[in-house]
Amino acid sequence: MPKINHTELIDLLQQAYSAERAAAFAYIGHARSVKNADEKKAIKQIEDDEWHHRITVLKIMEQYDIPISKYYEFRFYVIGKIIWYSCYVIGWFMPYYFAGRLESGNVCEYFRMKQFFNSLGIKEHDVILYEMGIKEKEHEVYFLERIKNKKMLPVFEKIFNWGNKRSFNNIDLDKKYPVERSDVYCKKD
Repeated sequence: MPKINHTELIDLLQQAYSAERAAAFAYIGHARSVKNADEKKAIKQIEDDEWHHRITVLKIMEQYDIPISKYYEFRFYVIGKIIWYSCYVIGWFMPYYFAGRLESGNVCEYFRMKQFFNSLGIKEHDVILYEMGIKEKEHEVYFLERIKNKKMLPVFEKIFNWGNKRSFNNIDLDKKYPVERSDVYCKKD
């Protein structure tokens, strides 16, 4: 197996692998806490997407003999379970808000992975990393759509820096760049 020598990329893959399980756990609780059947179905689909991302990231890690981080697995397991159970007590708005905020940040994980692989001359993962980044953006948009007109959003946006006017990524789904031109996404200066 070829090994890669890129500490940031390895750490990002390990974090993403473990964080996808935390997100899936959170969406299990979120889906169970909502009453609307369509919302339950949409959140269940997002949970399924997170499990798929976890499997995909693991395959990439295995290709380069990158071990699973026991620390991240434990940390994100606990975080995911806490979020799961908190969905029953924090009301309707906050699970949607924090899910959207989380997804907004997750978008860039996959585009940064793509950029890191490309810096090593590896392009074989470009399409799947692009697709996972775009899927995370779709999740962000879904959650924002559910709360975009709620009275609490401007307050939360001011405190937590995400909402109608702020995102943690620069992707516009209506004007997507193709894979080969997607390096403009999530660039760190």
